[in-house]
Amino acid sequence: MQELFHQLGIDWRLLASQAANFLILLAVLRFFAYGPLVKLLKERRARIEEGLQKADEADKRLGQMNEMVKEKMKETEHEALAMMRETEQRAKSKEQDMMDEAKKKEAAMFVQAEKVMEAKAEEMRKKVEAEAAQLVKAAIVKMVEMKPEAVDEKLIDQAVALLRR
Repeated sequence: MQELFHQLGIDWRLLASQAANFLILLAVLRFFAYGPLVKLLKERRARIEEGLQKADEADKRLGQMNEMVKEKMKETEHEALAMMRETEQRAKSKEQDMMDEAKKKEAAMFVQAEKVMEAKAEEMRKKVEAEAAQLVKAAIVKMVEMKPEAVDEKLIDQAVALLRR
């Protein structure tokens, strides 16, 4: 075998020293490089998994918040509709109150107008009575001055003439 190694140009002492150097280098690299790299990769993987879990939790919380926002929007919409209905009812009530008040004022104005008309009618009636009394008085005075036969015709003509004025 030694002859085979010699023909191939391999020196077993050199090969043994290179193998020893390789094993020492492997041990040193494993202890100082591979171990910390594996530890670093595990920590990184753990942080990534933790970040993914937190992202999932954040997604869940975001979904819950969206649901809460939707519920609040619905509640706000219902409250707004209720306020609009209440305002509409108050407006209708106020309109009805105003209509009732207008009707009362209208009725009061009619009563007052009737009183004014009655007062004017009474005033006119008194004027007519006064004028009629004067006409009768004047007619009686004229009648006494005339002959009884002519009194009837003349008195009627004068009364009609006075009424025409």
